[in-house]
Amino acid sequence: MPEQLGYLGPAGTYSEEAALKYAPGAQLVPFPSVAAVGAAVGSGMVEEGVVAIENSLEGSVNDTLDLLIQESRLFIRTELVVPIEHYLLVKPGTRVQDVRVVFSHPQAFGQCRRFVERCFPKAQIVAALSTTAAVEEMMAHPSAAAAIASKRAAELYGAQILARDIQDRLPNVTRFVVLALSDHAPTGRDKTSICFTFAEDKPGALYGVLKEFAGRGINLAKIESRPLKESLGKYFFLADLEGHREDRVVAETLERVTGVTSSLKVFGSYPRYHENG
Repeated sequence: MPEQLGYLGPAGTYSEEAALKYAPGAQLVPFPSVAAVGAAVGSGMVEEGVVAIENSLEGSVNDTLDLLIQESRLFIRTELVVPIEHYLLVKPGTRVQDVRVVFSHPQAFGQCRRFVERCFPKAQIVAALSTTAAVEEMMAHPSAAAAIASKRAAELYGAQILARDIQDRLPNVTRFVVLALSDHAPTGRDKTSICFTFAEDKPGALYGVLKEFAGRGINLAKIESRPLKESLGKYFFLADLEGHREDRVVAETLERVTGVTSSLKVFGSYPRYHENG
């Protein structure tokens, strides 16, 4: 386990909860953004960093995907899953009918969309860098405001809890990944994350990649696309596959995929998450 572990702070975020779950004995170092966590790991400021990558309600965390695509030095070393329970917090004594502004991180707003739309249809929605930063802004706001954050954030900042478990559905869980300068050695129950692109958009291009995995019996647990950000209609394709990049069949398949794509990047191979270890 690392001696120093970065996370999206400040203290009280769900990323801190994931960091404590992953390495309870490490010195936790908060950073203001996912990009900052990546920069800290890449520069050696911290050994590893914990960032959210996927939520069961809102899907992928784009900041983390973009970081993995753009940063050549970063790898996924492991993954873990954390249940997420959102709370509606206010300054002590604030009445719910007086709330005119609601602060939170965009992911939290997405996970609590129905609650916010039904209970605060006229409130101003203000995005914060993290759920804990939202509590800081709420507590400092001159008028009646609320924040969506964790129970720990309420305890740390002396906020009052007006409502609990306000996410749209249960269970609500977030998958976190641990970033490092190298990935994990094979364990026999691994996952590999990759991204790839094509030089041109043509019929059958994606099928050509998928059949390489299917023909060798490799299961793709997930596949999605992200804009290439160069021009409209060009994409990165991201996939999670079962197996380690050093496994013979996986290595051979990745080599074949390299031949039918314009670029292929392996984000890392790491143990698949199991609740009981």
